[in-house]
Amino acid sequence: MESKIALAALAALAQESRLAIFRLLVAAGPSGIAAGEIADKLGVPAATLSFHLKALSGAGLISAVQSGRFIIYSARFGRMADLVDFLTEKCCSGNTSALACARLPRVRAKR
Repeated sequence: MESKIALAALAALAQESRLAIFRLLVAAGPSGIAAGEIADKLGVPAATLSFHLKALSGAGLISAVQSGRFIIYSARFGRMADLVDFLTEKCCSGNTSALACARLPRVRAKR
């Protein structure tokens, strides 16, 4: 991945609503979610949601498919994986054991 593409993706995610939308779409999996459902789940007005979806789509992080009268949005998992790979490409100066440690499942603290 080129730095320019990574910067666009990171810039798109560097906003609270867009990050929430992207995380919701990642959780939904490849089947995606209709725009109206995204708005309902996150409490984002339709006009604002449209603005954020356009930014995420422009950064290549999500895709949209027309399904009848609905538009279904889904995360582009390949692009997400490319971004993670870009961020970790030179991790730990090539020490793969350190990278493996970084990818161990995290245990969440009880609240």
